[in-house]
Amino acid sequence: MILEFLKKYKIVFFRVAGILMLLIGFVVHFWLTPKEAYTQNELAALNVARMEAQVSGGSGSSRSKKAQPDTSKYIEELKNAQAKQMKYLTIIAMIFGVGFLGYSFIKKKED
Repeated sequence: MILEFLKKYKIVFFRVAGILMLLIGFVVHFWLTPKEAYTQNELAALNVARMEAQVSGGSGSSRSKKAQPDTSKYIEELKNAQAKQMKYLTIIAMIFGVGFLGYSFIKKKED
């Protein structure tokens, strides 16, 4: 009974899965792409943060800076690795979507 239902609506399932995978791929791709430019408010906030860091850094001792390990390289590498993973996952989702849609439109011989 379930097999008959799946055989009967196999093309619909493939088309829905293909459209869903393509939609997910495009949404995730465009949602995760970084902004190219900063707004004026973001630039002003960055400048204020830079000035505050200079003021607070000038009165502190230089020994406390050397005691803390620099983890910014590791955090940056982690962010880059996560960005690559999301990029590959969106590409794979789009390929599967196109594959499902293409397979659903192929005419098969009826035995």
